[in-house]
Amino acid sequence: MLERTYREMNRPEYIHPDPLEFVWRYKSAADREVVGLIAACLAYGNVNQILKSVEKVLAPMGKSPAAWLEKTPPAEVRKALGRFKHRFTTGAEMAVFLLNIKRAMNDHGSLEKLFLKGYRPEEPTVEHALYRFIDAFNAQACAPTLTPCTALKSSFKRVNLFLRWMVRKDAVDPGVWTGIPPSKLIIPLDTHMRQVSMGMGITKRKDTSMKTAVEITAFFSGVEPADPVKYDFALTRAGIRGNNT
Repeated sequence: MLERTYREMNRPEYIHPDPLEFVWRYKSAADREVVGLIAACLAYGNVNQILKSVEKVLAPMGKSPAAWLEKTPPAEVRKALGRFKHRFTTGAEMAVFLLNIKRAMNDHGSLEKLFLKGYRPEEPTVEHALYRFIDAFNAQACAPTLTPCTALKSSFKRVNLFLRWMVRKDAVDPGVWTGIPPSKLIIPLDTHMRQVSMGMGITKRKDTSMKTAVEITAFFSGVEPADPVKYDFALTRAGIRGNNT
């Protein structure tokens, strides 16, 4: 059933409407990881509003968001986002978030290199590497509606979504990064994925915590050890589109 759903639903034509579509607009790894983090961290609320909000953030950045961030002074970044608003995220907070990306690229060369500084191959998943990444990313200032404090120990669905896009490579996920194996990824757990997992008997947990995300991921690791997040897009897309799985 999982393989059939993957074959039927894991296709480029089913990406829209999904913020992942913005990543595919760009060719370079630098642009894809920058746009990917922006799009993933804004992925809360109504999907149509998410797409509009990502579009607004990217509008002043031109053909290369990574190059724009590198060369644009902080004051101009803040000015460009002055009127931005996405649900609980203000323009001022988005500017903090973008400046954190800018600093990460300036200090480490890329978001992947910053993530790899906290990655430990001996750890079973990227859970603790994710916490280290967010702590380092937020070291100077935090944008709490986009990259929340790690002490909360939520499922960090949006960061795990970003990691899925960056690490996996198939018809849907662009696979920008090369330093993290897909076997270490964690399911990007939202309410919909939890409902799908409960319906399949994978979990009885009713929260969307990291503990639940890891439990669900462990099930899929038993099915596909090298790529436990393989079925994420297909299963959630099938549910969204009303397909019987």
